[in-house]
Amino acid sequence: MAFNPLEHRGIPLDDQLRDWSPPGVPVDPDDLDPYTRCRIITLNGIEVEAVMFSHHLAGTCPDAKVQERLRHVRHIEQRQQKTLNWLLPGQASVLETTIAYEQVAVDLTGWVARMEPDPRLKRAYEFGLLEDFDHLYRYADLYEAIEHRGAERIVDQVTEVTPGRLDHLCRGTAGTARRRWEREATVPLSRLHALTIMSAERQTMNFYMNVGPMYMEPIARQLYQEIGLVEVEHVTHYESLVDPGETWWERLVHHEYNECYLYYAFMQTESDPRVKAIWETHLGMELEHLRLACDLMRRHDGRDPESVLPSALPEPVAFEPNKRLVRELLATQIDYTTLGTGHVHEAHRRFEKMQQKANAEHPARPVGASRGWSGRQ
Repeated sequence: MAFNPLEHRGIPLDDQLRDWSPPGVPVDPDDLDPYTRCRIITLNGIEVEAVMFSHHLAGTCPDAKVQERLRHVRHIEQRQQKTLNWLLPGQASVLETTIAYEQVAVDLTGWVARMEPDPRLKRAYEFGLLEDFDHLYRYADLYEAIEHRGAERIVDQVTEVTPGRLDHLCRGTAGTARRRWEREATVPLSRLHALTIMSAERQTMNFYMNVGPMYMEPIARQLYQEIGLVEVEHVTHYESLVDPGETWWERLVHHEYNECYLYYAFMQTESDPRVKAIWETHLGMELEHLRLACDLMRRHDGRDPESVLPSALPEPVAFEPNKRLVRELLATQIDYTTLGTGHVHEAHRRFEKMQQKANAEHPARPVGASRGWSGRQ
């Protein structure tokens, strides 16, 4: 029988408080399933999104009791985020973590693109996927250039590292915005997909905003700057899929429901017993957070959460190789760019002029454009 989070009581909120002991022992980088690391990075981004959304909601709410409830849940979400992020091995370099982030972007977006039922949203994910694929290739090339190691040891061959579509840098936010869905006609899975990918891309954007200056090599600083700017475009791209007509309380419920969905989904495929136990514990916490969010929606929105939530969780999202999908997209969509809210096959004049202006001071070919990764499978 399908799992319905609304039918389960989680861990009482007062029992979720923890002491100040260290979050836990990091995973062993020498004995690590790359998709365990991908799940950790994804859920870290989901928890960061939950915390930031709670802050934004609290800033609009004059009710002191509601603010206190949000603060209490937000404190737990912060502890969950620390537990997740502190699982990553401390000895990994910034560039190694960057490559792992891009592996998440490729294979999470790839899975969503394959499972998305709305053709228009599916195209939006496919479009972003090819640019993330090229980010992975270019960071792998930089890794080989300045750390003299291959990215295969990080992605473990489950994700290919070859050139994708060069970023459409400076295409402008008007060129990346997609038309939003029709609220009443959109299936719940599409909402979960949009919220998940938007949260993951926001995490990547924030990561690059902070780690870009950590390298002294000019070629590394230039690459982080360029791709960091493109990640802003990606966040705009995916934010534009989310319905702005949802109320704050409806959005709160969707955030908590999405956390339940992802923790439950990742429990199904997690290979590390210790990490799987964390997913199970956090799911118990999120079930209670969802219950509290539903109460707030009933009280302040005057609607039942069941009116906007599915009766059971959709098919669990899974990290798995997307090599066939990526190859198909490279063969059919490599020359796509955006025009307004749609896509065109060839680079239009506006895009060409903006590219010329952006690259006028740096005419050299970008990192990854001429090195030897293109033949690796």
